Amino acid sequence: MSPWISGNQFRLLENGEEYFPRVFACIAAAEREVVLETFILFDDKVGQALHAALLQAATRGVQIDITIDGYGSPDLSHEFISALTQAGVRVHVFDPGPRLWGWRTNLFRRMHRKIVVIDGQRAFVGGLNYSADHLADFGPAAKQDYAVEIEGPIVASIHAFVLRALAAGQRNAQTSLTGRLRERLSDQAHSLAQSWRLAPAGRAAAAPGDAAGIFVTRDNRKHTNDIERHYRIAIRVARQRIVIANAYFFPGYRLLKEMRKAARRGVDVRLILQGAPDMPFVKTAASMLYHHLLEAGVQIYEYCERPLHGKVAVTDDEWATVGSSNLDPLSLSLNLEANVIIRDRAFNQVLSARLDHLIERGCKQIGPGDLQESSGWRIVRSFFLFHLLRRYPAWAGWLPAHAPRLTPALAPADPTATTGTAQASAVSRAEPTAPCEP
Repeated sequence: MSPWISGNQFRLLENGEEYFPRVFACIAAAEREVVLETFILFDDKVGQALHAALLQAATRGVQIDITIDGYGSPDLSHEFISALTQAGVRVHVFDPGPRLWGWRTNLFRRMHRKIVVIDGQRAFVGGLNYSADHLADFGPAAKQDYAVEIEGPIVASIHAFVLRALAAGQRNAQTSLTGRLRERLSDQAHSLAQSWRLAPAGRAAAAPGDAAGIFVTRDNRKHTNDIERHYRIAIRVARQRIVIANAYFFPGYRLLKEMRKAARRGVDVRLILQGAPDMPFVKTAASMLYHHLLEAGVQIYEYCERPLHGKVAVTDDEWATVGSSNLDPLSLSLNLEANVIIRDRAFNQVLSARLDHLIERGCKQIGPGDLQESSGWRIVRSFFLFHLLRRYPAWAGWLPAHAPRLTPALAPADPTATTGTAQASAVSRAEPTAPCEP
């Protein structure tokens, strides 16, 4: 388990209305480097605004690396990508699997993280992708989600992680020993240069805040259950309240057991789940656990205004988490995920207030009377669920856990080339952003 890192400041960002303007403003203010990872990047108004911000930064000489998932972002046009690469942006694709009869084949082991690091000094971690369905004007299908803006010493950990992920992914994509050695040496030199450039001599950074945090990731090698373990520990030591808002909820047996034990010892345990799901089977899977949780005293609320996409939680008055990890088999056993764990009363109060407002404004509480099924079927179903939930993390481990590969979206172009009308039109679509200030 990683140690707590103190001296940070965390700012909650709710939905695209708060998140996108902040990220785009900070990219516009970047001086040296932007590293961005996302599961989904669409060529819609949000993707185009990100595209414009990246082009503007790249033309000022900012070094930019973006990584998209080959499954989550499969249909970006050649024009969209080439405008970026011609401006010097390095676009990496995580495991771009081939299609079989038109179907995408890389269904598992997705790169599901959503991270931005700017100049090694400011980071964003959360659950929002770059797509218009994270904005309220998308309509009833607009997603409810959260992210966090971070300043302080913990950003160095996040920055080191994204650089290592870039280096490892590019190295794994090399086919020859010589190529792998050359890539490794190049990445080591790049990381060293970054550390020199991002820590100017003689200038000590002021401490941004008093909050402590831990950056936690999940992979398929050394950190297979770190995020779940942090959840279980927080639930185990909670004494007053636990509120978990999670889009895709079908956790393992141990996490369910901790939630039931907490409720039975008098902790106010509340789950906020999807009532208007973006995928119908999500609600069906979660509802199969309702009897098991309700009988232990866990309170279940379904958010019905629009699809819930958040992955956040609070316990008592200090602990909180925000990130990309759902509490389902994909996130807990297969995908590459990232969460930040926060120990700070002020942040806990802000997130708690937002979740309480969500419950009061748009949730329906589920009671035993809302569950329509016979007791006989419930006993049979519970028997199979019990054994499934006990075993699925081990079963998931049988699936291939290949080394993550990053391949260029397009071959690098002449960095001095201009993007012509494509760049000009993309830039004109975005309004100038406010300075990136705390």
